[in-house]
Amino acid sequence: MNPFTRWLRGAPSSNPVDRRNAPFIQLILLFFGIFVPINKAIFLYAVSTGQAARPGFLQLSADLATDALLIASAWVALWCIRRGRFRQGVALFLFVASICVGLAYASVGLARVGLDPIPLLLLSLAGLVMGRRTLWLMLGALAAMLLACVALDMVRAGAGAPATTIGKAISIGGIWLIIALVLDRTVAALRDSLEESEQRSRALEQAYARLEDEIAERERTREQLIHSQKMDLAGRLASGLAHDFDNVLSVILGYAQQRNRLLADGGGPALASVLERVELAARRAMAISRKLLNFSRLDISQPETFDAGAVLQELQPMLRQLLGPEVQLTLQRPEAALPVHMDKGNFELTILNIAGNSRDALPGKGTFRLVALRDDAAGLFRLVLSDDGPGIPEPIRTSVFMPFFTTKPKGEGTGLGLSVVRDIVVEAGGDISVECPPAGGTSVGIALPLASIAG
Repeated sequence: MNPFTRWLRGAPSSNPVDRRNAPFIQLILLFFGIFVPINKAIFLYAVSTGQAARPGFLQLSADLATDALLIASAWVALWCIRRGRFRQGVALFLFVASICVGLAYASVGLARVGLDPIPLLLLSLAGLVMGRRTLWLMLGALAAMLLACVALDMVRAGAGAPATTIGKAISIGGIWLIIALVLDRTVAALRDSLEESEQRSRALEQAYARLEDEIAERERTREQLIHSQKMDLAGRLASGLAHDFDNVLSVILGYAQQRNRLLADGGGPALASVLERVELAARRAMAISRKLLNFSRLDISQPETFDAGAVLQELQPMLRQLLGPEVQLTLQRPEAALPVHMDKGNFELTILNIAGNSRDALPGKGTFRLVALRDDAAGLFRLVLSDDGPGIPEPIRTSVFMPFFTTKPKGEGTGLGLSVVRDIVVEAGGDISVECPPAGGTSVGIALPLASIAG
């Protein structure tokens, strides 16, 4: 955009329609403010050198006066527009220009008026820029001016207006009326279209606002649902954690009861050794409890890039607590990093949720396996979580990710666990599937896009 165009569009206005009309109106005003004096100067030069016929004094005076008024009104109107008074500036120019037309017609006589585009321009500006009311006011002003010119010609003629004057007035007035009618219908159609567009725009804004509220509410519901799933899993983990704490407390209590005997027998080194084992057990219980507290917090999802393999390694103590002592846990992962970009807590929730379902499906003893792979060709991190339980029957396999679908007895499951897991995986740009091999068991496959280590 060149500086001149930027200047034209820089006219201040609170009305969006006036702001769109401002560049074009300013060009018209600049035309009258610059072209008219240049044209008049050339005309006066031609008259002074004898290259053009010299008009009468009255006609020349009226011509110079109307041009001066027109030029002055154009510059004043332009100044008003640049000061943010768009409508006042246009109204001033239309008012002065209509007076100039009347003076010009009166000075030469209506019969001698040729095809003049100025009144048509004034009608167009009044209708399209200022509105229908201003259009008809302008037509009325021009019609009054036309009648005044007819009366003036009658006075000049002395014995009634010549037929040419009356015919010219009817012709000019008829043209102005037709133009006004066309503009009136056009402006009415444009304003109707604008009102319909504004109504649709307001309806869209209201619909968009409702959609934003629904999205925000859905996000809040989703966060609450994820938190409820975390709390459900935390409740399962708590029983195993309480068992670990019970073991730790039993060890501490047992050695505390033997302290006097150990010291009396000179068992200082033995006491120190067992206290080290007590400390290790206590630290392990503390680590699990802190992990459980962090996991069960209500946090807003915050995607980050992390090594999924390292997180799986860190999750092993919690998985063992969740699965119980009768279920064997195995983890296979490559030495290479497995970077993914998603909320870390949601990733942990996904693993624990699937592990919890496997524990419920296993009849007593069993094995839960995690196999993590890096598929560089496809740019994916693949994770397979499987168990050797009874599997999922074919008729219900396609329904396991549906909200509120569960095969557990009433009161023992919400049917939201795998639905939440699917939403988490899909939101991270991944995919999840369930397979039940003929040999038995259930295998859940998760594929997530590999991310850059740099994040």
